[in-house]
Amino acid sequence: MEDSYQHKGLRKKLTEEIRRKGISDENVLAAINKVPRHLFMDSGFIKFAYRDQAFPIAAGQTISQPYTVAFQTQLLDVKPMHKVLEIGTGSGYQAAVLVEMGAKVYTIERQKDLYLMSQSLLGALHYRLHFFYGDGYLGLPTYGPFDRILITAAAPEIPEKLLDQLKPNGKLVIPLGESDSQVMTLIEKLGENEYKRSHHGLFVFVPMLGGKQ
Repeated sequence: MEDSYQHKGLRKKLTEEIRRKGISDENVLAAINKVPRHLFMDSGFIKFAYRDQAFPIAAGQTISQPYTVAFQTQLLDVKPMHKVLEIGTGSGYQAAVLVEMGAKVYTIERQKDLYLMSQSLLGALHYRLHFFYGDGYLGLPTYGPFDRILITAAAPEIPEKLLDQLKPNGKLVIPLGESDSQVMTLIEKLGENEYKRSHHGLFVFVPMLGGKQ
């Protein structure tokens, strides 16, 4: 679990690269600079950990490009003590960024192997959050409502059950679409059944699937 001076130096360079690409939220940049991304990657890709690229992880999934993680997080507008629901734990990297920003994180993973791996790794790194093995489309109604909801996989439509678990004035970020690329979409809950939707460019994500494995 080494985080050497070299790793920290490479992480700082990555953070500055993301800044140049347009990420301006200093809290997001500070979190990216703190999280040791190399520890979240398969051994064959560790030497590439601080490139601004996505890489494969277990169960046919990916660890997102750092810029994409930063972009989604900035759009989510996370504040300390916000209760955040993350759909798709994956490697656990995005969840670690949210925890570094002071959020109370509840994260769901449908792949049993990833759920166990991320839980073990984040625990070893002393990140404190709530893990759930289950179907992200259902959310966590027992633990809601949430200030923020972040979906880290491509969905063909916005899951109604997740909107129901969003607090008034809450925000939900989702890559929306079924094609080769998705539209990054921000949903702001203005009232009980009143929402504002805005679009923020094209990205590529693995599909969001129902059920659990």
